[in-house]
Amino acid sequence: MVDSNASTEIDPILLAQAETDALLRKVTEQIDLDTFDVNDSETLQLLVESLGDTRGMTRLRCAETLAEIGEAATPFLLDALANHANVVVRRAAAKTITLIADPIAVPNLIHSLLNDEDTVVKGSSVGALARIGEPSVKSLLDILASTDLPESTIGHAAWALAFIGAQAKEYLYQAIASDSPVVRGAVVGAIAKVAQEEPKDELFEILVKSLTDVDVDVRCEAAAALGNLAYKPAIPNLIELLDSGDGETRRAAALSLMKVGDRAAIEPLQAALAKESEAAIQGVIKLAISQIK
Repeated sequence: MVDSNASTEIDPILLAQAETDALLRKVTEQIDLDTFDVNDSETLQLLVESLGDTRGMTRLRCAETLAEIGEAATPFLLDALANHANVVVRRAAAKTITLIADPIAVPNLIHSLLNDEDTVVKGSSVGALARIGEPSVKSLLDILASTDLPESTIGHAAWALAFIGAQAKEYLYQAIASDSPVVRGAVVGAIAKVAQEEPKDELFEILVKSLTDVDVDVRCEAAAALGNLAYKPAIPNLIELLDSGDGETRRAAALSLMKVGDRAAIEPLQAALAKESEAAIQGVIKLAISQIK
């Protein structure tokens, strides 16, 4: 015997899925024939609603279709990102904006990063900001300079800034002088990323200068960056840090010298080991000496 109630419950879902499939077929054909009307707001709205489809591959097809349509879809995606009750649609809208990378989306993405309750929406929004690139930089720096935002939001902004990298160069040169140590630390990380892509003297000079920053986190970030970049001209500056009154700075300097790997650092490290009073840092210095040897 067939359960008519079960059938009734399933039919609306199957019907909605069939309508979505038909919509995607129609729009795909129009795009292929170059006949899609970018002013067809009804179809654009339906495509955005289809981002809530229960089938993952279908959501992906909707996102790719909207991305192919391009900036004409941005206003509909932004409305969904800000207002849609279905979190799946908000997540997919942010991810689709990432594919389109329309600069006009920056204020809306910042708003979602700061205000949406869903961590995936926040992460997807910052991913879109990173993908958009240079137009996002000023807003990201403003977030980093804020003193009342969660650490997770600051971390998202710092990651996006580093991802943007070379596109943000001119902003980074200015922001390294910020009064905010969080901004300076994020800028050091971003400059390190740029230096990987474009190993220019001016970039390394900023990193070396940051070794003497008044903030310990900025000093450690700069030391780590120079170590990862294996920048040998920084060895004398890193050796100086082995005499710092701050233990974290001494530790960062020893690790950086280990990564640079130049034997010229062995004797200064041995001298630092003889003076070091903190057992944990002694261990780091011993490791650095053994690795260099």
